[in-house]
Amino acid sequence: MADIPANAPEHCPGTESDQAGKSSSCQGCPNQNVCATKPKGPDPDLGDITEKMSKIKHKLVILSGKGGVGKSTFTAHLAHGLSADKQIGVLDVDICGPSLPKIFGVEGEQVHQSGSGWSPVYVDDNLSLMSVAFLLSKADEAVIWRGPKKNGLIKQFLRDVDWGDIDFLLIDTPPGTSDEHLSVAQYLKESDVDGAIVITTPQEVALLDVRKEITFCRKVDLPIIGVVENMSSFVCPKCKVSTQIFPATTGGGQKMAEDMNVPFLGSLPLDPRIGKCCDTGKSFLTEVPDSPATRAYKEIMSKIVEHCEKRNESKETETGEMNK
Repeated sequence: MADIPANAPEHCPGTESDQAGKSSSCQGCPNQNVCATKPKGPDPDLGDITEKMSKIKHKLVILSGKGGVGKSTFTAHLAHGLSADKQIGVLDVDICGPSLPKIFGVEGEQVHQSGSGWSPVYVDDNLSLMSVAFLLSKADEAVIWRGPKKNGLIKQFLRDVDWGDIDFLLIDTPPGTSDEHLSVAQYLKESDVDGAIVITTPQEVALLDVRKEITFCRKVDLPIIGVVENMSSFVCPKCKVSTQIFPATTGGGQKMAEDMNVPFLGSLPLDPRIGKCCDTGKSFLTEVPDSPATRAYKEIMSKIVEHCEKRNESKETETGEMNK
């Protein structure tokens, strides 16, 4: 059966059809150009991507329909926290706005190619990063690409980067539910992705877009590990008093998660020192280990790791029963 992209119109012919992007029902669809230019039939590179991903124990996708909610900040600090005792890779698929090299403090580094593929840039011994920013000649160079070129680079990242033996691959995505998200979902559909972590902030203007992201995940069969509410409150570094900067007029991320029947992983307070650490390429978790935000990060991290471990145990049990 042909794949039906997210936000598809009624009577969508599907991405594998010869009429994909060309039929009358495709007119006005946001995916029309992607479908029209995508090669038809099984993608010959999917097998290579699946084989590459099979060497990685856990794959997590960080999403949010809304920009500016802190996806990259969360991704970076999740990576820092997990890398304390695990091998972590981070893939930045925000092609037009790659910020992770700055957050990790590895701006200006170069990607090297070997016989086994592209070598990611190492932030430290347990943490590596791949981003389009490493392929640009200048930090302020704009990436002005249409969908097919962005999709091609994402495929190359997933197929050709030599991550080595790692425990977690974290995939940081741009806002929305468009080219980059469809590519990630399509290329990894046979790679046993653990799931998506959806980031929001408390105000309704963010929740409107985040609800769409959850719907997108369901349409492309991407499991949802849970929702994280970022910037839920401001905790003063000196007096420790908590203040609501972005009031939750409709109940915030937790109420939205309940309404949409997805797990709620926790809330992260707003701390100005997080922004400072991102600007200077440092880990907030090690710079300010006793802060309420650090404790909140660690609680959320433990839930994510627990989810992945339980999922592994469940798969092993199913495999054991099938082999009996």
